[in-house]
Amino acid sequence: MSTIYDFTVKDRQGNDVSLKEYEGKVILVVNTATGCGFTPQYEGLEKIYEAHKDEGFVILDFPCNQFGHQAPGTAEEIHEFCTLKYNASFPQFKKIDVNGDNADPLYQWLKSQKKGVLGEKIKWNFTKFLVNKKGEVVDRFGSATTPEKLEKFVMEELKK
Repeated sequence: MSTIYDFTVKDRQGNDVSLKEYEGKVILVVNTATGCGFTPQYEGLEKIYEAHKDEGFVILDFPCNQFGHQAPGTAEEIHEFCTLKYNASFPQFKKIDVNGDNADPLYQWLKSQKKGVLGEKIKWNFTKFLVNKKGEVVDRFGSATTPEKLEKFVMEELKK
């Protein structure tokens, strides 16, 4: 069985980042968009990141423009928006596809580990995958699940 640590992704500058870098941490992987009704979740994501990052928690932000073209702009423009409007300080990566033939391998794997209401397909922006300290997907949350509602699950994983 593979783990999240087997994947390499691109940071927003296009450099390779091995997810092994996050080994031993509780990880929340989120596909995001800057022009979506769920975009204000950035505020809650930043709050739980700030509250728990020193305990071994990290959020990995993957902008995605597949849903209503709600993540326009360059990686730098997206990062600037998130930083200025929401003070987002968690790692943000290069814009990716999460569904279809060009879906990023990380997302292909995440979806195969925890299916959602549409099976393996991601329904919309701000779908969240919770990964334990061993690199295994333990839960999947839909767009409507706010960061505040999933914080208890993060805390449970941090205690393990």
